[in-house]
Amino acid sequence: MNELYRDNSLLFRVVAERKGKLLIINCNEQKMPFWKDRSYISSLKPASEEEILKPFLSYEDLSPDKQVKVNERYVIVAGILAFLADDTLRNKAIASIATLHNISKQTVRSYLITFLVYQDKAALAPKDYKAGKELTADERNFRYALNKYFYTVNKNSLNFTYVQMLKDRYIDSKGALLEKYPTFNQFRYFYRKTRKLETFFISRDGIKDYQKNKRPLLGENVQTYAEYSGLMGMVDSTVCDIYLVNDRGEVVGRPILTACVDTYSSLCMGYSLGWEGGIYSVVGLLKNMLTDKKDYCRDFGILISETEWNCKGLPLTFITDKGSEYKGENFEQITDLGITIDNLPAYRPDLKGPIEKFFDVVQGYFKPFLKGRGIVEPNFQERGARDYRKDAAFTLKEFETILLRCILFYNGSRVLEDFPYTEEMLDMEVRPYSNEIWNYQMRRYCPLVITDSDTLAKIMLPRTIANFTREGLKVNSLRYSNQDFKEQFLRGGEVEVSYNPYDVSTIYLTEGMIPFELIETRFIGKTVDTVEKIKQRQKALVQREERNSLQAQIDLAEHILTIRNQTIRKNADIKNIRENRKREIKLIKAQGE
Repeated sequence: MNELYRDNSLLFRVVAERKGKLLIINCNEQKMPFWKDRSYISSLKPASEEEILKPFLSYEDLSPDKQVKVNERYVIVAGILAFLADDTLRNKAIASIATLHNISKQTVRSYLITFLVYQDKAALAPKDYKAGKELTADERNFRYALNKYFYTVNKNSLNFTYVQMLKDRYIDSKGALLEKYPTFNQFRYFYRKTRKLETFFISRDGIKDYQKNKRPLLGENVQTYAEYSGLMGMVDSTVCDIYLVNDRGEVVGRPILTACVDTYSSLCMGYSLGWEGGIYSVVGLLKNMLTDKKDYCRDFGILISETEWNCKGLPLTFITDKGSEYKGENFEQITDLGITIDNLPAYRPDLKGPIEKFFDVVQGYFKPFLKGRGIVEPNFQERGARDYRKDAAFTLKEFETILLRCILFYNGSRVLEDFPYTEEMLDMEVRPYSNEIWNYQMRRYCPLVITDSDTLAKIMLPRTIANFTREGLKVNSLRYSNQDFKEQFLRGGEVEVSYNPYDVSTIYLTEGMIPFELIETRFIGKTVDTVEKIKQRQKALVQREERNSLQAQIDLAEHILTIRNQTIRKNADIKNIRENRKREIKLIKAQGE
């Protein structure tokens, strides 16, 4: 997408495509994009980006204040781009974002149109205008010093900035301070009068830190988002605030908790707890979500009824942040089950209210009771504070039993005071607990994706390209066979396969998950890394012996030539060969006796 086309003096940009139709925006008009058949652009001439005149500075040349404004407006636009190709969702997103930022829908549309036309966030910079009051010479120097020395990642003090301003603007050619210069109080007054906290935080700590730790947390947007998007599971991970030990009493570290929470009812749909994060913990989460929770709790000695945790399946939509484990191909392969993945902007905890609340609440349940048993205290970095790691007492299994109890309380006993009840729910007297609201949803419709753990495991396997050859299906330097694919082995060609990096015994054609068995049985049950190491060792061994082999070939040639040169017989008698052969045989036998 984003191709440019010209029609006389008009420029058009293709910004999306759906079902053979193109979403096109007129770059010469401030109007929303419109849908046209693909044939519409056949009569237009291709154009280049240079043909669009950009009446704005590059982002790097903007002042810090304008860069802040650009970033603010780009965040607004970015929230709509994911819904660009769906008119209904796009309009709802515009309305939701306008409410969230307390601006008009027309303003949001204006930002969106400007960005779509230029495809450059610098176009969102506010226009220059003349203030009612001109700055004095001293005030211009104040502004210069603040922008250069104070509003930077160096986090200089106000006093340091004042001194640097005097050095730059209030000294003579010999470096002496001028007779007349502004006082520090005047400088500080100007700073306080013009200071904006948003500019202060972003310029000194960066936009990411501002979005993550300091921006206003307006979680209502998630509720509005869920209202028109149906059942969604919000996924995230956190490091638990407790140190654990192994069975031998050795401190192992802090476990990683990965969970999925329903954005509407706040029910914890599943979780995984372990030492390894990334895609490994995500796969563990998905398997837990497919597990019968009644049977799962029984393994921990906890008896529950079916209705207390009635979740055995995957939601139609997963909401994630831009963590590496969610952006990789492995997690995205879950879309093969018809599931949609919706990535939120990074460092936006206000858009992840349900999952962030889950982590805070659940840890708040057990931390008061486990103090002095490995809990990370708020003063852990202070000098003289006790090393809480020495107090670690629980194993992973023991801690998971405690955590599971907390999750059950979170799902079935935590009162949701501010839940937006509908009249139907009030008429049915749905109790204000997450599992009760979840069960109400399930009675109305069942949007869960049901599958089994084996199918899920195969879908989540890494994928790569393999080649059909006469020697078998080759992938990762190994050969695989399947008797039903003789024609493909003869014909050759590439195909996408799924493989288990921890066991190379079997691979699967991605389409249909058809298994192929390993031909080289010596590698059965081994990992991809182990096979690679074995082959590398073999290769190194062969390379070490190549010199000896070449020397042996040279020696062999020398021996053969020596014998040849010593033999001078010529014109051999070819008569009576058969009798000669019999006579030689008798002679050899006689010598043997």
